[in-house]
Amino acid sequence: MQSADRGGETAEQTGEPGLDQLMLRTADGDREAFTGVYDRTAGPVMGLVHRVLRDPAQSEEVVQEVLLEVWRTSGRFEPGRGSAMTWIMTLAHRRAVDRVRASQAGADRERRAALLAPGPPFDDVTEQVENHLEWQRVRRCVHALTDIQREAVALAYYGGLTYKEVAHSLSVPLGTVKTRLRDGLIRLRACLGGAP
Repeated sequence: MQSADRGGETAEQTGEPGLDQLMLRTADGDREAFTGVYDRTAGPVMGLVHRVLRDPAQSEEVVQEVLLEVWRTSGRFEPGRGSAMTWIMTLAHRRAVDRVRASQAGADRERRAALLAPGPPFDDVTEQVENHLEWQRVRRCVHALTDIQREAVALAYYGGLTYKEVAHSLSVPLGTVKTRLRDGLIRLRACLGGAP
């Protein structure tokens, strides 16, 4: 399914259904409508979740959980109470905050257990060095992207902009933005999957 934006036009101007309509069709079990919902919301959901979690792997997991929840609970969406995007972003924010709380609770349990268990003390310096090395690796991989890929990835995933907003910000067609993001993410995945 094509996106709701073609060079600045809205879904209504192109004759395509809006996100609210796609959500209502998804609630009726329309998989094609859900594909449209997914395409239009995955980027903004990733941006929001990543801002809350700051961990790429956990962010990806939470985004998958959120979009699965959207599919399963789409019947609860009520257009009269707000837009589909607001409803989905609220789900995403709640799920991300829940993950932060669960991670914090797990870390607290581990700290308490470490205090009670005999053994070598936790090496904070080692963790800081490992985190710094991981950060350098990610930074190196991001800098390995082309300028246009890096700009699109930064706006979408770190700036939290939708594909449409990235296209508008860069003054390029939506399809071009999607291509840049896809190619950039493929290169990042290959770089991060290799040896440090």
